[in-house]
Amino acid sequence: MSTALIIAIVVLALVIIAILALSLKIVHQSTAIVIERLGKFHKVLETGIHFIIPFFDRPAGPPITLKERVADFAPQPVITKDNVTMQIDTVVYFQVTDPKMYTYGVERPIAAIENLTATTLRNLVGELELDATLTSRDTVNTKMRAILDEATDPWGIKINRVELKNILPPKDIQTAMEKQMRAERERREAILIAEGEKKSNILIAEGEKEAAILRAEAKRLALIKEAEGLSQSIKLIVESKPDQAYLTLKGFEAIQKVADGNATKLIIPSELTSITNFVATAKETVEAMKKETKKTKSSKK
Repeated sequence: MSTALIIAIVVLALVIIAILALSLKIVHQSTAIVIERLGKFHKVLETGIHFIIPFFDRPAGPPITLKERVADFAPQPVITKDNVTMQIDTVVYFQVTDPKMYTYGVERPIAAIENLTATTLRNLVGELELDATLTSRDTVNTKMRAILDEATDPWGIKINRVELKNILPPKDIQTAMEKQMRAERERREAILIAEGEKKSNILIAEGEKEAAILRAEAKRLALIKEAEGLSQSIKLIVESKPDQAYLTLKGFEAIQKVADGNATKLIIPSELTSITNFVATAKETVEAMKKETKKTKSSKK
C-alpha cells in the first residue's frame, strides 16, 4: 500500500471522527439546548445524547439551565406617597420553563427582568406612605411576584418569589426613627418598672395583712388556752379545799334542780351554815308548797 493511500485513509478517518464529534451532543441534567437548522428554530435538546447534522444544525446559544436561579438587583431609588425617597434592592427567584421562548422571547432576559422589577417596585411603593412601606413587605412581595410572573410568561420564565432585601430611608428619617424607637423602649421600660413596683407593694401589703391576722388569731388562741388553764386550776384548787363560797354555789345548783317543778315561789334562808342543811330546808319548803297548791285546787272544786 502506498504512502499516499495511507495518508488519505488517515485523513478520511479524522474527518469522519470530526463529523461524528460535531454531530454528537450530550445535554446534562437540568439543562436544555435550542437547535437551529439553517438559521431557523429546529428543536430543543433535553437531557441525554442527541445527534445533529453538522454544518446544518447549530445551537442557538449556550446551554440553558432549567434550575431555579437568583437575581440580586442593585438598590433602586423609590419615592413613597408622602415624598420620601428610599433605596430598595430586590431579590428575584425565577426559573426557565420554556427554552424556546426564553431564547426568542426577549433580548437579554435578566436585564429585562431587572428593569421590569424596578418599574413595578416604583409603582407599588408610590401608592404607600413611609410607615406602610416599612411594615408591608409581604404585601409588596406578593403583588410584585404576581405582576412579574404575568409579564415574564411570554418569555418562558416563571417568577417563583420576589423579596425586598433592604429598605434604606434617608439618614434624617433613620435618625428620627431611631429616636422614636428609643423613646418608645424607654416608655415601655418605665411602665414595666411601675407595674413591677405596684405588684411588689401589693404583695407586701397582703403579706403584712395575713401576718397580722395570723398573729391576732394566735394571740386569741393563746388567751383562750391561758383562760382555760386558769379556770381548770381554780376549779382544782376549789374542789380540793372547798370554802363557804364554793358550798354556796353548789347549793344554788341544787336549788335549781329541786325547783324544777310547778312551784312559783321558793324560800331561801339568808344564812347558809351548811350546804347540807340548806338543801334539805329547800327541799322541805318546796314539798310544802306543792301540798298547799294541791289543797287549794281541791277546795275550789
